Amino acid sequence: MPVSDSELTTLTATADIITLGMRADEVRRRLHGTQTTFVRVADVPADPQGSLAFPSAAGEIRIVGMPASRSAAVARVSDVAARANGVPVSAFSLSDLEQLAARDGVTLRALLEDLRAAGLELIAEAPFDRLQDARRSIEETNIAGLALARLTIHRLPSSDTPSLLKRVSDLQQAVGVVRAFAPLPREVNPAVPTTGFDDVKQVALARLLVENVSSIQVDWALYGPKLAQVALTFGADDVDAVSARDDMSEGLRRAPLEEIRRNIRAAGQEPVERNGRFDARDAQDERSR
Repeated sequence: MPVSDSELTTLTATADIITLGMRADEVRRRLHGTQTTFVRVADVPADPQGSLAFPSAAGEIRIVGMPASRSAAVARVSDVAARANGVPVSAFSLSDLEQLAARDGVTLRALLEDLRAAGLELIAEAPFDRLQDARRSIEETNIAGLALARLTIHRLPSSDTPSLLKRVSDLQQAVGVVRAFAPLPREVNPAVPTTGFDDVKQVALARLLVENVSSIQVDWALYGPKLAQVALTFGADDVDAVSARDDMSEGLRRAPLEEIRRNIRAAGQEPVERNGRFDARDAQDERSR
């Protein structure tokens, strides 16, 4: 049931984080049961001189950074896609691509279509608060035949974050293609530093206010295992950016795959590994890689 304006005021002001978390968890369980998905990601730099090596365990290969030009972006995608061996390739920030298209004097759709033809499947992120025209750019992504891996927030406003979350919900109502929303900011606003309390409250509010987006996501690499685990009990159901490197240097229990599975189970949920397409990866898929 959608949150009313009066309920929103109460929820935003509350210090009763437990009750808020329980309410968000009810929505999460109605949508996903006890399953929590996670994806192991291998980052590849956009710089054409950067390494193209990545672990075979990756469920998503993500090209990170701002491409120098349209041709450089297309060439990098082509090189990575040729080596991906069927693993979904994501790349770039949609706001960076808006800027790149304007700088190179082409339409955003033309640039996106070039990237799709080069082998790209997903735009890695769309930072809601940095897009020039969020609805139009996401629709252009869809028309170009690309999927959006995740809608993100670059930096939270200094106040009234619930109105931002409501605008995210309105955007999804218009475009209908956002699969995952990561409500915690990629960059902390130094004027308004957050606490763990603030972060889990933001996750819970996102689950309650953006019910029309299927998955609320938390970034394992950016926010760490402890916050990610707590967020799973406050409405999050998907974990992004788990390392694809099978590092056993600190023992099996501290290897990335075992650690994420253990943390999800400790939150009372069932871990399901997925790829960048949100398809579950089964044991046979793992053995074949």
